[in-house]
Amino acid sequence: MTLPVVVGVDGSEPSLRAVDWASDEAALRGMPLRLVYASLWERYEGTSIAEDLTKPDDQVMAEDIVDNAARRARRRHPELDVRVEVLAEEPEYALVRESRSASMLVTGTRGRSGIAEALLGSVSLIVAGHAQCPMVVVRGNHDNQARAGTHGRVVVGVGDKPAGSAAVRFAFEEARRRGVRLEAVRAWRWPAHETTDHPLMAGEPARLHQQQAVDALDAALRDAPDDVEASRHTVEGHTRPVLVDASRDADLLVVGAKRRPSHFGLQLGRVAHGVLHHSTCPVAIVPEKG
Repeated sequence: MTLPVVVGVDGSEPSLRAVDWASDEAALRGMPLRLVYASLWERYEGTSIAEDLTKPDDQVMAEDIVDNAARRARRRHPELDVRVEVLAEEPEYALVRESRSASMLVTGTRGRSGIAEALLGSVSLIVAGHAQCPMVVVRGNHDNQARAGTHGRVVVGVGDKPAGSAAVRFAFEEARRRGVRLEAVRAWRWPAHETTDHPLMAGEPARLHQQQAVDALDAALRDAPDDVEASRHTVEGHTRPVLVDASRDADLLVVGAKRRPSHFGLQLGRVAHGVLHHSTCPVAIVPEKG
């Protein structure tokens, strides 16, 4: 069975940009596109809708929203198999359930308190912490396309256990589909409590930590496909700002997410949470085992 690319729509302009991106992704993968509208979305995100619906809020029905999104997707890719679903339930529950039978889940951002896209909407943030498949949040003011893109570059953040990383494998495939370069990024820090008394650090305090970052990148890219151009980039600094900075000239930023049990359910780690709020390009959150 071919799993679809699922995109959550609510009629907002950010969600329609997500439809554009998801349409391209489905076309690249040769998969159906499934448009899902959860009719209780407004409770969380407000009732602002896209201008091209041209109806008062109280007259816009769920069918208007999904039909408008479907027409937009078909105009972009006439050959695309587009399916729609209207679900009368809470959006976060609907989208997390959809993620169990999707190849990818895509959402937009929702600006809050009048600050457009400065913060991630509550629905997208909750779903990102629970989705069972890779999830892409379409951020930034890019060209809203998942093809070669403007920059010709996919960036993946490499974590502490790079060997066998699902995020790295996902990034390989995304770079291959687009025919673009993959850049693996690893941040490193020289702990403030360490001194140069250690024999391995004498005269060159940062060398050992930088070398560990280089080794992690080598391990991550060891199985890089021959048809994917891959490069390595180590940066001294905290991981979140390093990846946000890397997103400024990327078409897609990929990070892994090790979900952590808590009293409030599974939550994103600090790095994934931070880049979802501040990246300037679309962000893919890829579930990691363990």
